[in-house]
Amino acid sequence: MPVIRDAKADARATGEATPQDSGKAGGRPARSAPTFGAFVPSARKAPVRESAPSAEAAAEGLRAETPASWPADLVEVGAVIEAYGLKGGLKIAPHAQGGKALLAAKRWWLLKGREQPERHSAVRVSAKVHGDSVVGQLGGIADRDTALLLRGARVYVSRADFPAPEADEYYWVDLIGLDVANEAGVELGKVADLIDNGAQSVLRIEFPETGKDGKPTTGERLIPFVGVFVKTVDLAAKRIVVDWEADY
Repeated sequence: MPVIRDAKADARATGEATPQDSGKAGGRPARSAPTFGAFVPSARKAPVRESAPSAEAAAEGLRAETPASWPADLVEVGAVIEAYGLKGGLKIAPHAQGGKALLAAKRWWLLKGREQPERHSAVRVSAKVHGDSVVGQLGGIADRDTALLLRGARVYVSRADFPAPEADEYYWVDLIGLDVANEAGVELGKVADLIDNGAQSVLRIEFPETGKDGKPTTGERLIPFVGVFVKTVDLAAKRIVVDWEADY
């Protein structure tokens, strides 16, 4: 059976995995539909080992970034909620249980603010799971006061740094934008988002339709991402085939 993996995830995807055939969530309680491609880890997955940076890279420090230097494949995977300890550690609330992308990525990218955000990146020196959070140390941040300046920053990692999913596992970020059709070939729309309702992941499909006033509008379908409904996921063809009628 297919499995959704990180995530939303945050496609701002993030992503980790929920077994479709189990009908039980492998992650946190229900939350609103993510746009970051985050993921919920499968219980059968082995722990992700953090990769160690070189001493030279770790000494690089916090690097200022611009929109031009901001990689196109970055996925939001968490947020800095607090400083950790006295030596510049950061406490991260991951968008996916286990924070596997945070542990795997060698560099974290930080975006703070909305209208004119500050952009930085730094080599991840270390990171570990700490309860529901991830605590990490970035190169160039050596004291608590400096770490506190990053509180509230959103944390991104490169999609290329995500741990490889296993067979029949999918990152939410990779599902966003895929065409959805049923087994009869009827086009149902495109994946706009995914929702974790606490029991399973749900595809939110958008499609063009005509409103009661005769004007064009956008319709919505919600299809549970479980094996009984989702028959095939073809990332190369950017297409999902489901057992679902257009008038459901």
